[in-house]
Amino acid sequence: MPTNKLFLVFALTAIGLCAQARRPIEITVDLSDAPRKMLHAELKIPVEPGPLTLVYPQWIPGEHGPTGPIDNLAGIVFKANGQTIPWRRDDVNMFAFHLTAPAGATVLEAQVDFLATAPASGFSAGASTSPNLAVLSWNEVLLYPEGTASAEVMVRPSVKVPEGWKFGTALTQAGTESGVTHFEPAPLNELVDSPVLAGRFFKEIPLAEEVTPKHYLDMAADGPEDLKVSGDMTAAFSHLVRETGALYASRHYDSYHFLVTLSDSVAHFGLEHHQSSDDRVEARNFLDEDLSLLNGDLLPHEFTHSWNGKYRRPAGLYTTDFQHPMKGDLLWVYEGLTQYLGDVLAARSGIWTEQQYRSYLAESAAELDHRPGRTWRDLQDTATAAQTLYATGDGWDNWRRSVDYYAEGELIWLEVDTTIRKLSGGKKSLNDFCARFLGVGGNGPPKTVTYTFEDVVENLKAIQAYDWAALLKERLESKSPRAPLRGIAGGGYRIEYTDEPNEFARATEGRNRGVNAWFSLGLLVEDNGITDVLVGSPAYEAGLGPGMKLVAVNGRRASDDLLKQAIRDAKGAGAGVELIVENAGFFKVAKIDYHGGERYPHLVREAGAPGYLDEILKPMVKRPAGAQQAE
Repeated sequence: MPTNKLFLVFALTAIGLCAQARRPIEITVDLSDAPRKMLHAELKIPVEPGPLTLVYPQWIPGEHGPTGPIDNLAGIVFKANGQTIPWRRDDVNMFAFHLTAPAGATVLEAQVDFLATAPASGFSAGASTSPNLAVLSWNEVLLYPEGTASAEVMVRPSVKVPEGWKFGTALTQAGTESGVTHFEPAPLNELVDSPVLAGRFFKEIPLAEEVTPKHYLDMAADGPEDLKVSGDMTAAFSHLVRETGALYASRHYDSYHFLVTLSDSVAHFGLEHHQSSDDRVEARNFLDEDLSLLNGDLLPHEFTHSWNGKYRRPAGLYTTDFQHPMKGDLLWVYEGLTQYLGDVLAARSGIWTEQQYRSYLAESAAELDHRPGRTWRDLQDTATAAQTLYATGDGWDNWRRSVDYYAEGELIWLEVDTTIRKLSGGKKSLNDFCARFLGVGGNGPPKTVTYTFEDVVENLKAIQAYDWAALLKERLESKSPRAPLRGIAGGGYRIEYTDEPNEFARATEGRNRGVNAWFSLGLLVEDNGITDVLVGSPAYEAGLGPGMKLVAVNGRRASDDLLKQAIRDAKGAGAGVELIVENAGFFKVAKIDYHGGERYPHLVREAGAPGYLDEILKPMVKRPAGAQQAE
């Protein structure tokens, strides 16, 4: 073939492919059967005739692992030109489907169902529906051509909800027709990043209405009574919006929706998105003071991810599509820094009081200080191996270690903050780092700017000269049996143990119907079941292990009150604690030689030390008159 003709063929082919690439995938999801745990989706995928491979999203952003729930994708049927198209799953990649589009085909029609039958555990692939609500995560029902960048694939989404239901989402509505709501086209990566919360009992509350862009608290509940949020709590959420503007000096989104699911039928977790967050809590979260306390850091944490995780993201966690593996080596920044900032924001905004923050920090730091697994596994490895750790159970968790880069990352960043304050004489802080590092580029629409370890270090140096690389590497690679508590000490506090539970320990015991004897006997009990035993503790030496059932305490039928009383009675010269436990049908007597009484951690102010932690918790924005004030 003459060269000029060959060039013409290539040019025409390229033009055709470009035009094809610009045509959006259309997807309509029907939530009518969500109450009985099934979602229906219809897709129209632009194609060219010939062999085609479609893929199902595997690596889900924010979940840091290959968590795409391919096992619950069912009812797959492909059609083109009115005929059914056979397909074959790849025999190595379970997330890929091979088929051939027939001659003349320009659109491939696909029908899929998602079986929402997962238990109430895990993340977005876990239980997401109840008789009166549903959370739609678009990745559960999506297929797209293999080898295409998710940012370059446009999708025109639509959703149908049961009659009488309302919904919230960061997607922009384009109109409603025959009960189906259509949204403006969005890139595939933004669609997967924009879940829909729908429910029969639904309420939307505007937050900090003077702030632009707009922010909303969207709630769906199992019953209308669970939607009652106090004026103080609503004011605290509004102040959270104001505090983030002051801390991050930017807003990288067009609007923001807190999508809060209040249900005992769904998995309880938080998952970040750029312009919204998927926040799932117990049905009575806003009615029960203990639940509100225990979940108080959830919204500040996920909201912070809009800056740290979505806008700024570790290079290893940024991939061009949902099929390439992610690298979690910087999760101690992605999650650890977010944990620190989210908890501080909970106090600054009034969601927590300052004392509640200190109780939380004491409990978290003390647990890390009683974690023998740190002697063989450094913190960096918990981040590198994150994808293997999210699904681990409680049993022997203190020896294996888990996603410790959240809580221990918080301690590291507290140390960084107090170090900056000390070296600068109180003139600089991590607030300045956040404005520089997370606010770079100012306001604007959603986008992602990646970073490396070196970027983190250089931005810290720009705030305060110091060998930050050495400090961070020491913390990440340490195999010390002790937790890094210098941030607490640098903040003017120390951990002290007493026989009185702190607020978080008390609330946790109430929620879990159990006993936290971690810092005394060395075990955790829920519903008379031993969930974990501290390696090297008195309970460990007595032969106890996770999974055993507590039958009797000192000869009497086991109960939480009896176990606590036995620990108190054994203090000093007492006889110790005798337990009868069942292990898979076999019984044993365990005599625990412990005489230290009950022990719970608290933060105690060091006299004469700089009060940097107190300074850290002070609001950056003056609260409107009448707003809740932290203690």
